[in-house]
Amino acid sequence: MNDLTTKIWQLVLVEDDEKLVGAVREYLVRNQIEVTSVVDGRFALAEVTRVKPDIIVLDIMLPGIDGFDVCKQLRAAGHQMPILMLTARDEDFDRVVGLELGADDYLIKPIQPRVLLAHIKAILRRQGATSANDDLPDSLTFGHLQISRATRDVLLGSERIRMTSAEFDLLWLLAVHAGTVMHREDILQKLRGLEYAHEDRSVDARLYRLRKRFGTSPEVHNRIKTVRPHGYMFSTEPW
Repeated sequence: MNDLTTKIWQLVLVEDDEKLVGAVREYLVRNQIEVTSVVDGRFALAEVTRVKPDIIVLDIMLPGIDGFDVCKQLRAAGHQMPILMLTARDEDFDRVVGLELGADDYLIKPIQPRVLLAHIKAILRRQGATSANDDLPDSLTFGHLQISRATRDVLLGSERIRMTSAEFDLLWLLAVHAGTVMHREDILQKLRGLEYAHEDRSVDARLYRLRKRFGTSPEVHNRIKTVRPHGYMFSTEPW
């Protein structure tokens, strides 16, 4: 990944609060991030398809259709760039639903532009973290399953498994530590740089979605195991 301080990043902001859009745009542009704004959820998919941004910031409460439906549309259309969702409600439900639909992170409004920028940079930095770590292998193989950190591709036999950036990051993290129980607090710290709170279900929601990528077979649960009450473990057994 290019240096965050030199590349001009493209961001689509789906938000109907004009005052917030103005403040965010002004601040982000000063920090090498170009902002394209959309005020109605019905037009978000078309604008993302046109711009092909590096990241999307998506409010939940929108005119037209809400952010949850926008997120579903984007993922169904094959857009895999990171999505950071904004919610005005400090409720676990909104956060879990957003993550289950394929969002990468969430923030609670009101939000200061500098805080938003910090989260955006953290997400973009994680995008390139695997390719920047020379201590890790270029790829991992578990029987018919191949995971490439360079291309961020996942192949199961001849089938390419499509997944979001956040899902790949979780899969890679678990696979690199195959055979070892990864505690939820460690996963959250490594993926989002946050301390784990016991009421935070974001890791569980993301793991649930990751498993669904590989189908509904009970064997998937044997490959990516839940180790109660600690966390999860990626099995060393071949797929």
